[in-house]
Amino acid sequence: MQEEYDVEVEWKGFELNPETPRGGISLDQLFPGRGEAMRAHAEQFGRSFGVSLKVPARMSNTRRVLAVTEWAKDQGRFQAFHQAAMEAYWRRGEDLESPDVLARLAEQAGLPGEGARGAMDSPEYQARLDTLRDEARRDSVRGIPTFFIGKTRVVGCQPYEAFEQAVQLAGARRRQ
Repeated sequence: MQEEYDVEVEWKGFELNPETPRGGISLDQLFPGRGEAMRAHAEQFGRSFGVSLKVPARMSNTRRVLAVTEWAKDQGRFQAFHQAAMEAYWRRGEDLESPDVLARLAEQAGLPGEGARGAMDSPEYQARLDTLRDEARRDSVRGIPTFFIGKTRVVGCQPYEAFEQAVQLAGARRRQ
């Protein structure tokens, strides 16, 4: 979208399920009798876009990875860390709560692993996550991803045309 339209994107981390305990929870526990079907559906959905997903059997607590993501933003390495984390989780099924995994992903993104270890439980970044959660509640965010484009809200995985229509309604100019 940014290649075609004059738009800026501001990513904000949001804990979809903040009550998820450290160590995560199995999808079967979270969605009794539907966990495996949900995994299969998500993997099939990804394949329909030509993307191979490895949906973990456990929903992780995302607080640590979101804190490291905020830290990566402050270091100017958001995009690289975010991409590394998404690949690790959705393609390889890695545990994004693990300090070792987060440190390695930070290093892949050009950041010091020890900095990631310090950020994951840092009161500063934990407080920032609380502020983001409060903001999301105020804005009635209940699904991820949620995009606010002008006065239009786009929720979930939507076709490109939905985003294009929203940016046009918001008055974004097409790049030459």
